[in-house]
Amino acid sequence: MPPSHTSSFDAEAAADLTRRYGHLDGAALLRAVAHEVFPGRLAVVSSFGTESAVLLSLVAEADPAIPVLFLDTGKMFGETLRYRDTLTGHLGLTDVRTIRPDAADLAGADADGLLFQRDADACCHIRKTLPLDRALDGFDGWITGRKRFQASTRAALPLFEADGGRVKLNPLASWDRERLDAEFARRALPRHPLEEDGFLSIGCYTCTERVAPGADPRSGRWAGQAKTECGIHVSRLSSPTASAPASLDA
Repeated sequence: MPPSHTSSFDAEAAADLTRRYGHLDGAALLRAVAHEVFPGRLAVVSSFGTESAVLLSLVAEADPAIPVLFLDTGKMFGETLRYRDTLTGHLGLTDVRTIRPDAADLAGADADGLLFQRDADACCHIRKTLPLDRALDGFDGWITGRKRFQASTRAALPLFEADGGRVKLNPLASWDRERLDAEFARRALPRHPLEEDGFLSIGCYTCTERVAPGADPRSGRWAGQAKTECGIHVSRLSSPTASAPASLDA
């Protein structure tokens, strides 16, 4: 069993989990990790975006009481908030937690709500990274819905990875678009209402655009910028914002 979060969960421990559980898939993998490895100490982080329903359906099949953390940055599409509620009821998830940025952080760094225009990284840091770090306190592992096909930056995504002392499980890492679509159909899962309008990867409405046909599904996120990730999937050990000065974090 991996150490509690008071200890360090490293790459060697992640590799060991891959050896022990890498033969499992879907709900069986989630059930084993949730009950055998991190009982009561595993959470799901979900954006309730265009591909989220498949992972959340597998979570509900494994254990509908696994906590699901949803980051409401204050700049989410109304359609996403309604989709969160729809999926929660449809799947029977019993512990969906909406996480919001700290009011003092917003007052100090984004009083006018336009920080995303001045510094998108700093905006993501106070609206997503810091709230998630607080929400993950007490958890030793968390589940993501990331997949290798989504972007070139995710092409080498492992099943288990060490991240800032915790373990991160990416159960859909090897899934392709065809398998994902087949699972949507097989499980009769509702789609995000913005998907048919060309939004293939959905975050804040301030930094999300439609995706051109055939383009990288994440090309509509922070379009025109070098930025490709919000920061919650950048290791806390290597992220430049992890040791940012107080003026940025305020």
